[in-house]
Amino acid sequence: MLGPTGHIDSFTRDRLPAAADWPDILPPPVAYPDWLNAGVELTDRMVERGFGDHVALIGNGRSRTYKELTDWSNRIAHALVEDYGVKPGNRMLIRSANNPAMVACWLAATKVGAVVVNTMPMLRAGELAKIVDKAEISHALCDTRLMEELVACQKESRFLKTVIGFDGTANHDAELDRIALKKPVRFAAVPTGRDDVALLGFTSGTTGEPKATMHFHRDLLIIADGYAAEVLGVTPEDVFVGSPPLAFTFGLGGLAVFPLRFGAAAALLEQASPPNMIEIIQEHKATICFTAPTAYRVMLKAMDEGADLSSLRAAVSAGETLPAPVYDEWMAKTGKPMLDGIGATEMLHIFLTNRFDDHRPGSTGKPVKGYEARIVGEDMAELPRGEVGRLAVRGPTGCRYLADDRQRKYVRGGWNLTGDSFWQDAEGRFHFAARSDDMIISAGYNIAGPEVEAALLSHPAVLECAVIGAADADRGQIVEAHVVLVEGKAGDAAMVKLLQDHVKKVIAPYKYPRRVVFAAVLPKTATCKLQRFRLKDASVAGQCRR
Repeated sequence: MLGPTGHIDSFTRDRLPAAADWPDILPPPVAYPDWLNAGVELTDRMVERGFGDHVALIGNGRSRTYKELTDWSNRIAHALVEDYGVKPGNRMLIRSANNPAMVACWLAATKVGAVVVNTMPMLRAGELAKIVDKAEISHALCDTRLMEELVACQKESRFLKTVIGFDGTANHDAELDRIALKKPVRFAAVPTGRDDVALLGFTSGTTGEPKATMHFHRDLLIIADGYAAEVLGVTPEDVFVGSPPLAFTFGLGGLAVFPLRFGAAAALLEQASPPNMIEIIQEHKATICFTAPTAYRVMLKAMDEGADLSSLRAAVSAGETLPAPVYDEWMAKTGKPMLDGIGATEMLHIFLTNRFDDHRPGSTGKPVKGYEARIVGEDMAELPRGEVGRLAVRGPTGCRYLADDRQRKYVRGGWNLTGDSFWQDAEGRFHFAARSDDMIISAGYNIAGPEVEAALLSHPAVLECAVIGAADADRGQIVEAHVVLVEGKAGDAAMVKLLQDHVKKVIAPYKYPRRVVFAAVLPKTATCKLQRFRLKDASVAGQCRR
């Protein structure tokens, strides 16, 4: 039963899945009132609790206290309502790299009751258009350094009417900043319901068609009051750092929601390369790090060269499988465990994890308090311990796709099926086996093969292609494209670069094929369907090389 709503624009509530298609929602770690605004809870409420002078955000050369962040977000909220006509329930896209300005915009939009869609700066106009159309987004806030692709998207959109520039640096020199600076620092936030949608997290399906996951105001607090409190034990003295984009729910939780919920600080990096993270960990004595195993490998090498990462008390690994050797080396060099965990955009954040007092190499641990998990077969019956099957999970958060038939595939019998294959040992710990679908996970990024194929096929030199995920020691997997060229085109190094550059222009650059294999033919069934599984066989792939 949904609680009261403060939304005037009922678009998201009208497009929630049918009640019969919802997963079972288990009791949250704490009780939340009917009326709840997550933006207020993470800022104004923290000032009321005495954290006003504590540092909240670090980035772009300066620090901002909780009082400064509260005032800043309240000024922006005034501008959104008074100058841009944002109504509760309107969808608002935010386009920015990880910086304090993006967090302030997200909080302001949440305070005015907008449904926020955070997007990565690498997305191209065509990718943005799919998101805008799916969510019928009317307003967008964009770092002025990243306007080009969004403006191109707006020109073709029948929904996106207003694009507002903000200054992602510390200068406050953009349209939104100039208007906001004239506004009061107090704002009467919209009284949203705890079950009002606050966030749409977009995730690619295996087909490349985006799915929008719907998260309520209470969900944003549940992940902090659950995982962050129980597993990480966050305190006001903690300093968070990490590489996940705030556009990912993994990043939004780990670098914004978790620290702000407990009076801690977050050090944000627009370019979160491992060397940059090493530098900021040392400079600010960061205590909690969120990143993928790929980055931890680089950080381990840097420690051999004298880097001091001793301030870290928690190294959280998620986004891809944590290899046991990385875990072992981290333990050997720091004496502290690396906490491997798994989450999903549909579940909002991590629901299976190791703990400080319960961790093993090659294990993803046990469910976060409030969640239940099991290994099931195709009939949804639980499998015996040690047998590989599909991971099913349920808890206080769960999958609610925005008007999407794929809801019934993700949720069965009240359980969320994450698309991962796991097995469970005799002590109840879960162990990753493989993805159950064709999603490619490279350095923590989810990449849909068909989307890369479509980008390749838009190049005139490509006759046909197939994209798979290939094992890689550094990134877990890489995108590997098997390409048949049109007659007369040479499959050489110059062609590889040409196709890679083309893909980077059509879709987000991180999706480009890092390996291109030229083939005379691609394996197909008698009905001409591509047999991608055969390309994953190294011997078959070798026979296809030119």
